[in-house]
Amino acid sequence: MSGPTTSARAATRAKPAMRRNTLPGRLSPGMACDTAFRIIARRHLDAVIAQHDGTCRGDPEALHQIRIALTHLRTAIRFFSPMVDDALRPNVWAELKWLNGQLGMVRDLDVAIERVVAETGDELAVVAELQQWDEKRAESHRLLARALQSARYRRLAELTSTWIESGPWSTRRSKEAIRLRRRTLAEHAMDRLTEWETRLLKKARKLCKLDVEKRHKLRLLNKRLTYSIESLQDLFAAETPTKHKSILKQLRKAQRALGQLNDDARGQALAASLNGAGLGATDRFLNRKREKKLLRTASVAYRKLDKAKPFRSADLAPGSEPEV
Repeated sequence: MSGPTTSARAATRAKPAMRRNTLPGRLSPGMACDTAFRIIARRHLDAVIAQHDGTCRGDPEALHQIRIALTHLRTAIRFFSPMVDDALRPNVWAELKWLNGQLGMVRDLDVAIERVVAETGDELAVVAELQQWDEKRAESHRLLARALQSARYRRLAELTSTWIESGPWSTRRSKEAIRLRRRTLAEHAMDRLTEWETRLLKKARKLCKLDVEKRHKLRLLNKRLTYSIESLQDLFAAETPTKHKSILKQLRKAQRALGQLNDDARGQALAASLNGAGLGATDRFLNRKREKKLLRTASVAYRKLDKAKPFRSADLAPGSEPEV
């Protein structure tokens, strides 16, 4: 029997370590924030590592899923700041950002290639054009696979796992640090979700006037709120599924529309950067009619979200007491 591959050995060495505490399987409203952060962050770090081998092999779906898990993890870190804002956090954040950058180029090329194929079929000119895109994709994937099999990636996974479990944030003895760790998840979640939703809707009212960069920032705010609600699904009472799903439905509609607009902008930039791609390839990603339709879809979703009642403590699963 042959031995494990290099990527498999790397993934094994990168598994989260130093898990001294046995955590509950589910979140609860009365749970302390330090426990809740560990549960959520571990889930998403494990999901990143689970997609490691598939991404190294070039599986587009594994690449998509590892990016989602990584974004969930980064969102969880933002969601629980300032509790986790210790001296080690900037280093953890920088390494996660590095990994996201490594994943991003290949994913952008996958999306752009899918768009070209879907819209043009087997035209000879397009086949020749796609050869350049495929070559660029192959080169980018080689660099990504090298990064995922590197010592830097293994250190990133080990560092992040150790920081989640027992980083300096978890032992600071100031009254404020202790208060933030002991605060109930329900209280923190309601404050955070309300704050992020208010900020999102304020910026969304100017959606049609935003340039590409500001629209991208709005998309990130949307994604941050969506992913936070998804990570907290354990909390929502079974008696209120309609409200929970309705809010997520509008956020996801806006997210898809803004995501497609962002993919168009990235596709245009990629086409322009590839030698010989020409104006035809660049123009393929520029469609004013499509842009208007997507903006209208996002705007309608935000108007419906604005009319919906915000989350309240009563929406959370009842009967939980604060954990000590």
